[in-house]
Amino acid sequence: MENSEKLTNSKEVIAYIAERFPKCFTVEGEAKPLKIGIFQDLAERLSEDPKVSKTQLRTALRQYTSSWRYLHGVKAGANRVDLDGNDCGVLEQEHVDHAKQALEESKAKVRARRKEQAEAKAAASKDGEAKAKKIRPKTAKPKNTKQKTTKLNKKPAETTRALTADEVVVGKNVSVNMGNGNMPATIVEINKDDVRVRLSNGLTMVVKAEHLRS
Repeated sequence: MENSEKLTNSKEVIAYIAERFPKCFTVEGEAKPLKIGIFQDLAERLSEDPKVSKTQLRTALRQYTSSWRYLHGVKAGANRVDLDGNDCGVLEQEHVDHAKQALEESKAKVRARRKEQAEAKAAASKDGEAKAKKIRPKTAKPKNTKQKTTKLNKKPAETTRALTADEVVVGKNVSVNMGNGNMPATIVEINKDDVRVRLSNGLTMVVKAEHLRS
């Protein structure tokens, strides 16, 4: 980085100090444990550098040492290094244990956050489906195309009775039971049980006396 423009965030600062001190810092892969008091060394080396301030260095260093790849590197048997990559002693067990605990807690927080996000997404999806069901147009019920049978106002059936033997005489006006109704007629001839009648339309026919009604 040849220009002197001031860096604006911790990511840029970490990239810059990794470029300046490649044997100490790295932007990828497992990071090396840093010398205790590395901040003071870093601030002194970059005191005249217009790109970064002490505040930026402190914030960037805190972010660097709390990253998962740095915490993975703080393990038993590993050596701390200074800005030039020189060994500064083996890590103490309490520092290894602290790094392990910090890593587990950080991962647990990420898992919890992802779980919350997944639940929120599922709830939003479910809520969206419920709203979609509410606004979904109802399917119109098919109209009953069956034609309604119009009830005819039937006239009440006329009450009739069978003629007695005395009433079966020529010239008597009677009704002839035709099965589907009674037809008016006049007796014109009697021959035992057969009776000849003249219908109202002028036709004559022979019927049994039992088919005549009053």
